[in-house]
Amino acid sequence: MKKQHLKLKETAERYLTELLSKGQVKARIIRRAMALRQLNQGATLQAVAETLKVEHWRVSIWRTKYLENGLDFLQAKPRAGRPVEIDGEQRAKITALACSATPAGRAKWSLQLLADKIVELEFCEGISPSQVRAILKKQPPPASQENVVYRRDDGDIFVPDRAAISGLWSSI
Repeated sequence: MKKQHLKLKETAERYLTELLSKGQVKARIIRRAMALRQLNQGATLQAVAETLKVEHWRVSIWRTKYLENGLDFLQAKPRAGRPVEIDGEQRAKITALACSATPAGRAKWSLQLLADKIVELEFCEGISPSQVRAILKKQPPPASQENVVYRRDDGDIFVPDRAAISGLWSSI
């Protein structure tokens, strides 16, 4: 089987060595960098694939992308996706609504009832019950303590001032 050599430039070799010596780099980037270094040392696509526990065609794609784009291919390009429709302020309003008093004749909020009320109050154009569930799912305290809504034991909603918030979180 013919070896699939790749000749890296000196600067690229130094960059890859420095990158692999860093402490925290994404596994995807480490795998790609290691593949390039092994190919540069004369390993075959199959040998590199076995070492890195990937398919040989993947190593071939990495080699081709390196030849086309240089080391820029190491960093993943932003992927297309659906834009965020519900921002932090809207999430806070949804949480506050879920913690508020239920409509007359209801013992508690259902996800569908919340979704309908959110659209009725024009917090957003449309929302599904599963999105409401994801928003209300318990999460760790937010990094920024601004615009945080709390619920008291008696069910009332309140937003404490900044001084109270910083004192609250520093005491935990």
